[in-house]
Amino acid sequence: MHRRGVGAGAIAKRKLAEAKYKERGTVLAEDQLAQMSKQLDMFKTNLEEFASKHKQEIRKNPQFRVQFQDMCATIGVDPLASGKGFWSEMLGVGDFYYELGVQIIEVCLALKHRNGGLITLEELHQQVLKGRGKFAQDVSQDDLLRAIKKLKVLGSGFGIIPVGGTYLIQSVPAELNMDHTVVLQLAEKKGYVTVSEIKSSLKWEMERAKHVLEHLLKEGMAWLDTQAPGESQYWLPALFTELYSQEITPEEAKEAIP
Repeated sequence: MHRRGVGAGAIAKRKLAEAKYKERGTVLAEDQLAQMSKQLDMFKTNLEEFASKHKQEIRKNPQFRVQFQDMCATIGVDPLASGKGFWSEMLGVGDFYYELGVQIIEVCLALKHRNGGLITLEELHQQVLKGRGKFAQDVSQDDLLRAIKKLKVLGSGFGIIPVGGTYLIQSVPAELNMDHTVVLQLAEKKGYVTVSEIKSSLKWEMERAKHVLEHLLKEGMAWLDTQAPGESQYWLPALFTELYSQEITPEEAKEAIP
């Protein structure tokens, strides 16, 4: 028996059905998009009302400020994106992070001769709080990170390097690649590292280890102790707290600005 072919009418009918399904799918997608857009607009409106109602708490409470920033991020709103507009005028966040950025630069300049332009986030936080005084608006480490990210956009040499459970803040335009970052992470616990430790822990050749350490020395981010027992130790001043026993006053920070 010969199999009967599919008739032209059946093919046309199937194509018509497919076109209708496609058209219906397009309509549904457009309806969903319109509904999502409407919900997003409503969310933004509610967010603005929330900001207006709680603006004092957003300004004064660092934890509340973090939660508010996270709320904004969920709908793609960045209150720090512009120095003008609703968010800046209503909350004053643009001015707040601008002033905080200036204070971060002051502290980093004041400490550069000690740490070569690397400082832990904890130490930076402590020094910024000292410079602000007891009656100034409170600042969290999250505020510092947000301000530093804005400084990075300016091409000012600022960077954020993850080290263990914290961050190192780089305030000089030195070129640091992944090798440098890994060595900094290795030195985190003791504040120093040796060529042997790098070879053993990272399975590197001696030349690679020495190349990284020489670069850190050249940039002033590491100090070399040739009198250490066994072999030379490369100290990272940003990572050992003894270096910071002397407090930096706000006056010293201002004097460090060229």
